[in-house]
Amino acid sequence: MPPSPTPDVPRYDAVIIGAGVAGLYQLHQLRRQGLKVRVYETAPDVGGTWTWNRYPGAKFDSESYIYQYLFDEALYKDWSWSQRFPGQPEIERWLQYVADRLDLRRDIQFETTVTGARYDEASGRWRISTGSGEQVDAQFLVTCGGMLSAPMERVFAGQERFRGRIFHTSRWPREALDLAGKRVGVVGIGATGIQVIQTIADQVGHLTVFIRTPQYVLPMKNPRYGPEEVAAYKARFEELRSNLPNTFTGFEYDFVHQWARDTPAQRRAVLEEIYADGSLKLWLASYAEMFFDEQVGEEISEFVRGKMRERLRDPRLCELLIPKDYSFGTHRVPLESGYLEVYHRPNVEAVSVKANPIEQIVPEGIQLADGSVHALDVIILATGFDAGTGALTRIDIRGREGRSLRDEWFSDIRTTMGLAKHGYPNLLTTAVPLAPSAALCNMTTCLQQQTEWISGLIGHMRTNGKTVVEPTAEAEDAWVRHHDETAGATLISKTSSWYTGSNVPGKPRRVLSYTGGVGEYRRRCNEVAEAGYPGFRMQ
Repeated sequence: MPPSPTPDVPRYDAVIIGAGVAGLYQLHQLRRQGLKVRVYETAPDVGGTWTWNRYPGAKFDSESYIYQYLFDEALYKDWSWSQRFPGQPEIERWLQYVADRLDLRRDIQFETTVTGARYDEASGRWRISTGSGEQVDAQFLVTCGGMLSAPMERVFAGQERFRGRIFHTSRWPREALDLAGKRVGVVGIGATGIQVIQTIADQVGHLTVFIRTPQYVLPMKNPRYGPEEVAAYKARFEELRSNLPNTFTGFEYDFVHQWARDTPAQRRAVLEEIYADGSLKLWLASYAEMFFDEQVGEEISEFVRGKMRERLRDPRLCELLIPKDYSFGTHRVPLESGYLEVYHRPNVEAVSVKANPIEQIVPEGIQLADGSVHALDVIILATGFDAGTGALTRIDIRGREGRSLRDEWFSDIRTTMGLAKHGYPNLLTTAVPLAPSAALCNMTTCLQQQTEWISGLIGHMRTNGKTVVEPTAEAEDAWVRHHDETAGATLISKTSSWYTGSNVPGKPRRVLSYTGGVGEYRRRCNEVAEAGYPGFRMQ
């Protein structure tokens, strides 16, 4: 058992990991309760994913006016967005505005990585260690590390031998990077890869895109906002604050159409109208049956395939870039702006690596299994993340009796409502598995809800003189069963993707996100709080 805290170790009521959307709001709430709080952030500034993901083309695919904090009307209305889906620099400035407006920086320690945390059963507190050798003591450890913050960087043998530049999209160089005339390779065509590819194609000398899994894509319509558009969305503040937390995905729109009720002609009209919206609405507010009924899923998939064929024209490109072996909506659906047309450019080459995978990185470029080598000056890895779990399994977190969260999650991914973990008292979590925030949610909607729930729990404990809280094994078992029953009814559970952890070798397979809906999840969390937190043992 580790020693109890000593007087020379700084003591806090709460330590928060991460200064992104969740961490900033969590800090604000706990400070308002009078807690002494410290936030540790690896990056040099606030912003979380919007600090790390600086790659060309990075932008929202949630509408800007819904990807906001809704707890303070003045905070909302005193910031104005320039367009429907703004880019990373503007989003980062918004989060800096929030930090400055709420005077949060004084309690955030930047360029500091939490490397370990051990629960001390004698004191009922956490001892937290950083990469610089600092140690602090805290009653509560609140994790706000994000669900897509652990990049899959070391994915190919020989990366260190490459003579050019090689980096993951979420570790894009902060200094200016001149790609003019360069031979550039992009590995991966998920949402991030697509944004990079469509942005840099006309800047580079030659672009080689290595394609394993094709993606269904939807065209983005991204109008700029003038004073009238800004005033219009700000006038909807109360409507959005009431609506967003109760929809299925935390967006402003919801599933209102029913497949069985509509005729084939009506279905086609609905799909055409929603497709023309230029948003994620076709995925998140057309026909919910696509997630449960293979026939419905196939018909909607074929609708999207048809739209992609019209733009691609070339049979070879259609074969490479249009999915056939999984259903629309069971993978993350990217929005794009001229992405498909990029492949018609003479300086762009599409290379399939499904049957002929990447074997290794060699000094001059990328070598495939058949021995062929693609010579490159720059390699961009759009290879995704260890979603949901990676932010915490890369920290050595030890609970009661020295148990390891990393070991447990490499064996079986389990949480209690995505908010806590049996065996880890006073560890409270956001954006981890078995909650909508793990994948299927407008992130600000879900992260606000989770941090508010955590703040409510801590407030309840302080009011009632409790110092330690831990979910029971029975409560965790019940939530995992409910989660699995809900997820098991969907086609998502039958599809291999990062949604099920299949992109990470050795990761246990489980649908990472709660699929019962954001509104239903919120209702269940509220029920637990209103009933005095049954299933959470306090002392």
